[in-house]
Amino acid sequence: MGGGTVAMLFSDIEGSTVLLRRLGDRYLEALEEHRRILRAAWAAYGGTELGTEGDSFFVVFATAGEAVRAAVDGQRGLEGQRWPGGERLRVRMGIHTGTPGVHNGDYWGMDVHLAARIGAAAHGGQIVVSAVTGELAHVTLRDLGTHHLKDIPEPERLFQVTADELQADFPPLRTVGTATSLPAPATPLLGRADDVVRVTSLLANPDVRLVTLTGPGGAGKTRLAIGAAAELTTRFPGGVYFVPLASVTSGPVLWSTIAEVLDVPPRERGRVAGYLARRTLLLVLDNLEQLPDADQVVAEIIESAPQVKVLATSRRALGLLGEHQHPVAPLPAGSVTSAAVQLFVQRARAVRPGFALTAENTADVVALCRRLDGLPLAIELCASRLRLLSVKELHARVDQALDIVSTSAATPERQRTLRATIAWSDELLSPDLRRTLRRLAVFAGGADLAAVEKVATGTDPLEAVAELYDGSLITLTEGPDGTRVRLLETIRQYAADDLTDEARRVHAEYYAELAEALENTKQTTPDYPIERAEIDLDNFRAALAWATANDVPTALRLCSALGWVWMVGGYLIESRSWHERVVTAAGATSSPELAACLRGLSNLLLIQGEIDRAYEVTNRSVELARSLDDPAGIAFGLTVLGSVQRAQGDIDASRTTLADAVVRLRELDDPWRLARVLGHLGGIEEELGNFARAEELLREALTLTEELGDVHEIAAQGQNLAYLLTLAGRLDEAADLVRELRPTILALGSPSLTMAFSHTAMNLSLRRGDPVGAARLFGAEEAMGERLQIPNPYLDEELAEALELLGDTLSRADWEQHRRAGRAERVEVLLDRLSW
Repeated sequence: MGGGTVAMLFSDIEGSTVLLRRLGDRYLEALEEHRRILRAAWAAYGGTELGTEGDSFFVVFATAGEAVRAAVDGQRGLEGQRWPGGERLRVRMGIHTGTPGVHNGDYWGMDVHLAARIGAAAHGGQIVVSAVTGELAHVTLRDLGTHHLKDIPEPERLFQVTADELQADFPPLRTVGTATSLPAPATPLLGRADDVVRVTSLLANPDVRLVTLTGPGGAGKTRLAIGAAAELTTRFPGGVYFVPLASVTSGPVLWSTIAEVLDVPPRERGRVAGYLARRTLLLVLDNLEQLPDADQVVAEIIESAPQVKVLATSRRALGLLGEHQHPVAPLPAGSVTSAAVQLFVQRARAVRPGFALTAENTADVVALCRRLDGLPLAIELCASRLRLLSVKELHARVDQALDIVSTSAATPERQRTLRATIAWSDELLSPDLRRTLRRLAVFAGGADLAAVEKVATGTDPLEAVAELYDGSLITLTEGPDGTRVRLLETIRQYAADDLTDEARRVHAEYYAELAEALENTKQTTPDYPIERAEIDLDNFRAALAWATANDVPTALRLCSALGWVWMVGGYLIESRSWHERVVTAAGATSSPELAACLRGLSNLLLIQGEIDRAYEVTNRSVELARSLDDPAGIAFGLTVLGSVQRAQGDIDASRTTLADAVVRLRELDDPWRLARVLGHLGGIEEELGNFARAEELLREALTLTEELGDVHEIAAQGQNLAYLLTLAGRLDEAADLVRELRPTILALGSPSLTMAFSHTAMNLSLRRGDPVGAARLFGAEEAMGERLQIPNPYLDEELAEALELLGDTLSRADWEQHRRAGRAERVEVLLDRLSW
C-alpha cells in the first residue's frame, strides 16, 4: 500500500503474561488461533499487515470504514471463540487515520505513534478510534472525552466503537496525566468548590510540594482529593496516581503499594524512588493516619524526586517542613440549599427515586443534616435508610443513637458524631448481621465470599452481604475469583472495637489453610497462583501478626507456606522479617512447621550472603527433623544444607549431601522437590567440569517439572540447562533455549530467577561476540542485586572470568564504561533487547 491517507490499526492481547502463566504451553495454541481469526478479518477488508510482534498487529487499511469494520468483525470472532482452559482472550484495538511517511515499504511518523498510543489506551474487547477516524468511518460511537496520550504533545479526543455483540461498558481508558488515572466517583462532588480551588492553587504553586487534607473520618477527605487531583491532570506530564493505603500499616508495604500503582517492579524502595526522581507527577496518598512512619516515606519522596508533588489525606498532619495543611470541614448544613441537604437528597433518590423535598419533610431533612454535623459519610449512611423509613423516623432514630453514644467527653466531637451515625446504622441490623459486621472487621484489604463464609457468617453469605451492602456498610468489587467484600475503613475501625480473639483465630487458620492450598497448587498443577496470593497479602500479614503473638503453630504454618510468595514476588526484606519473628516466637518448641520455617530462613540468609548463619540455621532444621523422625523434613533440610555447603566452598560435602537428599526424595516420591535437588546437584557436577553428568541431572529435573506443569520451576531448570550448554560451548543450543525461555521468565517477574537468567545471557553474549551487551547486562545484574540486598559472593570471580573471555574484543576501559551504563538500566529491558 502506498502513501496518502490511510487508516492504521494496532492491536494486542490484554493480560498476555497472565494468560501465559495460566495456559503454559497451550498459550501458543491460543496465540495462533487469535492470529488466524484476526488475519481473516484483516484480509476481508483489504488490510495490509505491516508488523506482527508477539501478540500484537500493525495493519493498514485504505479507508477508516474498512479498518473499523475489520476491527468489529475481529472482536466478534474472538468473542465467539472457545479458548483453551476456559480462558477468555481479550484484545484491545486502536485506530487512527492520517498521512504517515513511507520509507522502504514501511510507515513512520507521528500518525503511526498516535495510532499505537490509542491502541495501548484501550481495554481488552474495546475498539478506540481518533476523532478523524470516527468522522470518516460513519459508525456508532461513544464519546470518551479528551485524553493525554504518552509522548503525544497535544490532547486527543477519543471515541469507542459500539456495535451489536460487542461489550459496551469498559473502565476508563489507560491514558496518562488525565482524570482517568483516578477512581471514577459515582456521584458529583457537592459543596467543595472553594476547597478544590484552594487545594489546586496550592499544588499549582511551584514552591509547594506537599498538601495534606486533614479532618475526621467520614468528612470527605478522599473524595475531595480525587476531585482536586482531577483538575490538575494537565499540569503533570507523568500522570496523576491514586494510592489507596487504608490497609497498609508499615513503611515497606507503603513503598510496595506505591510501586504496584506505578507498575514499577520489583516492589522495593530504591526502585520506586529512582523511578519518581525522573518523573513529573502527582501522587495522591490516601489514608496515612495509621502509618507511624508515613512522614519518613513522604519526606524521602519529596527530597529525592524534585518534580513530584504529594497530595495526602490523613486524620492528622504529617508534621513535615514545607507541608501545607488543608482542613476538610463538614459540609454546610444550615439551610435547604446547603451542600449537606443536596447530598442527602442525591443519596435518597438513589434508594427512593421519587424522593423530593416537600413542605412536610424539608424541616426534618435540614434538622437531620444539621444533627449529623454535615459529615458526608454520616449523611450517606442515613439517607440509605429511606428505603425503609420516613424522614421523620430517620430523624428520631438518629437523635436517639447520637444521645446514647456521644456521652463520652474523651471522644473528639467529630468522631463522636460519626461514631453515632455508624452505631445507629448498626442498631438497625439484626443480631446475626451485627455479629457478621464485627467479624468482617478482621479482614485487611477485603475478602472473597469463600473467606466471608468461613470466617464471618458460617453459612452462605449472600443474604448478609446484600443487606450490609444495601445499608452502605460495605463495598463490593470484582476480584479474580469473583466478588470481594470490603468494609469502609471508618466502619471497620468501629466494628473492630468488638472484634473477638475467636474471630481472629478463625481468620488466621483460614488464611493458613489458603496459603497451604496455594503452595500445593503451585507444586502440583500448571496454574501459577502468585497473583491470587498477592491479592490477600494484607490478610496474610494480619493473620501472621496476630498468630505470632497468640498462636505460634498457625504462625509457623503461614510463614512456611508463604515463603515462595515472598521469594517470587520480590518481598525478600519482608520475608526475612517474618521468618525471624516467627522463629523467635517459636523458641525451643519442636514441630515440622518450625523445621520448614528454619529452612525458609536459611534460604533467605543464603541469598543475602550470611553464609555462616545460614549453615547454623540449616543444621538446626535438619537436627530438628531428625528428632521428630520426619523423613521429608530431613530430605528437604539436606537440600538446603547442600546449597549452603556449596556457598561455603565445600564442593565435596555439598555433593555428598545433595546425593543423599536425592536418594531420600526418590523414596518419598516427591517429584517437585526431587527436581529442585537434581538441579542443585547438576550445578555441582557442572562446577566440577562433569558436563555430561550435569546435563543428565538437569534434563531429568526439567522432565519432572514439565510433567508437574510448574511454570516457575520449568523456567528455573531450563535456565540452569542453558547455562550449562553455554559453559560446554554448545552456543547455538544455549541461544535457542534462552530465546525460548525469555518470554516466560520476563512474565514471571521473579527477581532471583531474572538475575540468574541475566547471568546466563551475559555469558552467552560474551561467547557469541557481543561484549558490549555482556558488559551492560553485568552492570544491570550487579545493580539489581544491590537494590534487592542480594549480595553476590562470586562477583570478583565472575568479573575476572568475564574479562578473560573478553580477550581483545573490547578494551577494559570500554568494558567498564558499558558496565557503568548497564547499572542505570533494568535487567528486564536489556534481556528483552537481546539481538541474538
